[in-house]
Amino acid sequence: MAFSSHSALQRKCHCEKDKMNQGSILYHILNRKRHQHLPTCSCKHESKEKVALGSPYVACKAASEVLLKTVNFIKNLPSFRGLLQPDQLLLLENCWAALFVLGLAQEGVDFEVIEPSRTSILKEILTNREGKGSDEKTITEPSAAEVQKVKSFLTNCWSIDISTKEYVYLKGIVLFSPDVSGLHSPQYILCLQQEAERALTEYTHSVHLRDTSRFNQILLALTSLKSINTPVITQLFFRPLIGNVEMNALLMEMLYTS
Repeated sequence: MAFSSHSALQRKCHCEKDKMNQGSILYHILNRKRHQHLPTCSCKHESKEKVALGSPYVACKAASEVLLKTVNFIKNLPSFRGLLQPDQLLLLENCWAALFVLGLAQEGVDFEVIEPSRTSILKEILTNREGKGSDEKTITEPSAAEVQKVKSFLTNCWSIDISTKEYVYLKGIVLFSPDVSGLHSPQYILCLQQEAERALTEYTHSVHLRDTSRFNQILLALTSLKSINTPVITQLFFRPLIGNVEMNALLMEMLYTS
């Protein structure tokens, strides 16, 4: 599914396009080679500009469907259900945004952004929802540079043409992250992650015998997910729908409601 509007990113920042072709730099990072600085944007004032969804109602509806599929994927994994509930919650809270972005890529959901000034109607609806309170949180749009990271990741995934099975294994690698602080069973979760990595390796090598670089391309795409911030995903796709409701509370309700 795809939807579009006039893109503030494409209209204002031409040098952002150069950031999409940085596989070699990520490859060095992945292989622990010497650090290299990413090319800087000459229009920093533009990349820091705030942006919002160009078609918020359509975009948020699509995002909600992807989030529902993401949570259903998690709750239907026997290996996840076998974890202690505190570990389940920690993994969900720390990994949901990356899994959601993978879901956007898998479902082919594209989006465009515009300057916030053009979303005054939406802002008025949100700020007047259930009346204004003194403790109401301010809805802050993400920067163009942060949103560009999401769009670049999606473009990268689509250029690789990742298959359904590969997405499943990638989601397993992302979900079972032993580095999440506070886990009761980090070693077991590490084993689950390694199992997903092994399955991805075997599948990729068996299906794409002649494409020796494919596995590295997929890993590079996965590495770029780390630069996407969870608050950016929340503010861009879900704050217009849930208002001041805490995202973690919503996720927990979705996870444990049959």
